[in-house]
Amino acid sequence: MGLPFLSFFTGGGLLDIGFEQAGFDVVWTNENNAVFAEMYAHAMTAWRRAEGKRPFRTAISNRDSITALSAAAVKREAFGFVLPEVYGIVGGPPCPDFSNGGKHAGGTGEQGRLTRSFVEIIGRIRPHYFVIENVAGLQRFRKHRWFLNRQTAYLRRERGYAVDLKILNSLELGVPQNRERLFVVGFRKSLVKRALGRVPEPKETGWFDWPKLEEYANVRSLPWPQTCRFGYTPAQPRGIPLELTVYPALIGNGDPEEIANGQEFFNSYSRRFTEVQEGDVSGKSFKRLHRYRFSPTAWYGNQEVHLHPWKPRRLSVREALRIQTVPDNYVLPHEPSLSAKFKMICNGVPCLMAYQLALAIKEFIERGVG
Repeated sequence: MGLPFLSFFTGGGLLDIGFEQAGFDVVWTNENNAVFAEMYAHAMTAWRRAEGKRPFRTAISNRDSITALSAAAVKREAFGFVLPEVYGIVGGPPCPDFSNGGKHAGGTGEQGRLTRSFVEIIGRIRPHYFVIENVAGLQRFRKHRWFLNRQTAYLRRERGYAVDLKILNSLELGVPQNRERLFVVGFRKSLVKRALGRVPEPKETGWFDWPKLEEYANVRSLPWPQTCRFGYTPAQPRGIPLELTVYPALIGNGDPEEIANGQEFFNSYSRRFTEVQEGDVSGKSFKRLHRYRFSPTAWYGNQEVHLHPWKPRRLSVREALRIQTVPDNYVLPHEPSLSAKFKMICNGVPCLMAYQLALAIKEFIERGVG
């Protein structure tokens, strides 16, 4: 068995997949959205069966709002009456109140308050490690940074954690997508002292060995191709890591249209499906990907899914999943609406990004308990 963790705001389980691929085990999940919960059960069961992970069948453990949960009940549901030697909490609370796409309501907003509830239940459960994921705006905007600092101060001063945080870009971790996310990690101070030989200062950052792939360190400064006429087939440019382009996701490892969820896309008609140039992502809508460039952040709404580079349509569910580095054996059910599927997909952390972070956390824990 791998390192156990509890998953809050589970959504479709994309963050969990990355952690499980790195050697962790999700033992309890929480998702309040009924449609997301049903999609999770179907897709994760398919993935676990294909990967030979037992038990095959899986479902959301608890569908209550986080505000209705008690620490004692969560631990009892997850572990019975015998706690494991080491366990953690992982989750990404809803982020609209801290993002440019929202109203910047911050920690007092309806969604923002759930971040505080998440921090509070972490403090009550007191796992050995935790991960909080959110939008970069939670740290980048001064009005939200004040709220973030209060939450991390509570975890440090009152609950005995060493806390570090950093904005990571998925592109620099091997994902064909320019997506920034804030990650806050914490470990019990006793574990950190064994791992580092010291306890970091209260406001010290950078003591955690964040994941970094040297080959992608300066990837955004490469001479990425610009736009070209729709219908024209551009040559593959030299010096560009092909794995960081959307091309393999849209054509490699089998045609996505030939596998599950590959024929699911919005098919509304507009002349702009053939007028927008390949690689033109400058507008607020009808952004067309370039086959030899990475995708902008996969953040879709109101049918504004990115356009396929060389086909007169929007991306399919399977293509969006691939850009989020979700395995093809993760299969969503047919019944939910396309809007619900795309929302759940773009809410998630790219699996490969989660995997790279999980490897760094696992190595740190092993240093602290080994």
